[in-house]
Amino acid sequence: MRIVSGKFKGRKINPPAGIKARPTTDMAREGLFNVLQNRIDLEGIEVLDLFCGTGAVSLEFLSRGAKSATAVDLEFGSKKFITSLLKSWEINNMRVVRANVFALAKKANKAFDVVFADPPYAMTDFEKIPELVLKSGWVKPGGIFILEHGSEKNFEDTPHFDELRKYGNVHFSFFLA
Repeated sequence: MRIVSGKFKGRKINPPAGIKARPTTDMAREGLFNVLQNRIDLEGIEVLDLFCGTGAVSLEFLSRGAKSATAVDLEFGSKKFITSLLKSWEINNMRVVRANVFALAKKANKAFDVVFADPPYAMTDFEKIPELVLKSGWVKPGGIFILEHGSEKNFEDTPHFDELRKYGNVHFSFFLA
């Protein structure tokens, strides 16, 4: 896994085997960021990355000029790995939070330009995530929420749904705040 573009382009992300994550593929991340760069200016935005796993999406945003990223995951191994990576890459504008996203949403106190979520595809409450995120106050007015999911899920009838992009088995549903 590598950073696709920007100031960290080509840097490899090699998480240890113990991390419980299904990282977004390089191809899917490249497609996602091609869409985003045609929709918004990534320079100076603030990003929230939920179920961040390896932190690759947050790092891609920072590589392309985001002002800051907050990465959230429940797994201690993810936090430990990302924190170590941030230190070795000398990144100081990314915050890593170990928390349950559903509990954290109840006490959301900051809004972001872009919120990205890549929950485990088999998660029990997966279908509740768009409503949870959009009602939490995490997405600034005019901001974007992006949900990564498999082909078996369809969010086209969900409030605020904007579009669906497919990259192999990876699907991204876009929602506008």
